Amino acid sequence: MDAWIAAMGSRGDYTREHVLDAPMMARVCGRGFGFALDVGCGEGRFCRMMQDCGIRTVGIDPTAALIGHARSLDPDGDYRIGRAEALEFPDESFDLVVSYLSLVDIPDAETAIAEMARVLRHGGALLIANLNSFNTAVVDGGWQRSADGEIRYCIDHYLAERSEWLAWRGIRILNWHRPLSRYMSLLLAQGMILRHFDEPPPLGGDPEKAARYRRIPYALLMEWEKPGS
Repeated sequence: MDAWIAAMGSRGDYTREHVLDAPMMARVCGRGFGFALDVGCGEGRFCRMMQDCGIRTVGIDPTAALIGHARSLDPDGDYRIGRAEALEFPDESFDLVVSYLSLVDIPDAETAIAEMARVLRHGGALLIANLNSFNTAVVDGGWQRSADGEIRYCIDHYLAERSEWLAWRGIRILNWHRPLSRYMSLLLAQGMILRHFDEPPPLGGDPEKAARYRRIPYALLMEWEKPGS
């Protein structure tokens, strides 16, 4: 986990810092949320960002080293070792539940989404940032030279759910590919209502990275509401 912590630093990686942070915070700050759960909080970066908006937070993650680092950076914060598939909270405990690039890491998305919905209060928001499903359906790293000499992004077997080990900068993570329809159907099955959907463009950062991101955006953002009882 040392490699992950070093790669994230205090600002996160490119996708977090220059693509998702601003629209995620726009969905969080100034809307009256009081108590949030960050599912898959990692080193606690987004918990701390939400706290800056006056929101009390709990962060959970299955990786003890990341929880330990989160606690070292935020000794007064509430960070716990836990799994999305078995949230140790009563029903309707939070008015905001966040999954910030964590669903792609969760083996049992169906149970995890059901658990997130269970601990969310009626009228509360489930805010999800996830990798685009065409990104997780990548073939051999994605960028390849086609027969006409152009560099193109290659995907295959889009509808087949599967896991794949990814490695970069000393980091090795098991990611799950699922078609977008799978995530949508699981959320709809919980009675959730889609209130916002976006594929945000990059803001700033390395111009070459931004140009490539605009060709193949990696991430999406959606907000779901748990309807009132």
